[in-house]
Amino acid sequence: MIVVATFALFGMAIPALLVGLFGGAGEGGNFGLNLVGVLLAAAITAILVRTVFLKQSWMDAAAYGWRLKRSLMRVTNQMHQVKDGVKAGDESAMLLLRFYHLGLQEMHHLDGNTSEMLELVAEREQLREALAARGVSEEQLALRSEWLEHVAGSGKN
Repeated sequence: MIVVATFALFGMAIPALLVGLFGGAGEGGNFGLNLVGVLLAAAITAILVRTVFLKQSWMDAAAYGWRLKRSLMRVTNQMHQVKDGVKAGDESAMLLLRFYHLGLQEMHHLDGNTSEMLELVAEREQLREALAARGVSEEQLALRSEWLEHVAGSGKN
């Protein structure tokens, strides 16, 4: 709410200031100034979020969710190679898919949308059993870049 309020404040104040300083009396002639003001407000808000707000404890949950979504998207972008690697028994691909399942489960939990996870139960359990059979921990709570690089390299061969 603080970020929204900041943007709303800047989004109204900056265009009004620009129109007051540089605007004309003609109707509709200030659209460009209003647009520039809103774009400036968005840029200032983004800078504040990056430099000030993300360092605050009240932003921890939002920052966690954002980082988790970015990590999941990195896996999603290579999902075809990941699934091919899992079928071939590639341990890095299996670890990536396990991280993806756990991360997706966490995102659905954070969003309060647990019904979406029912679709992946069979795939998740099959993978968990395959990891257990190899003696690999099923608790893959961090995304490792080397897994992505390995899977991406395997897909090029």
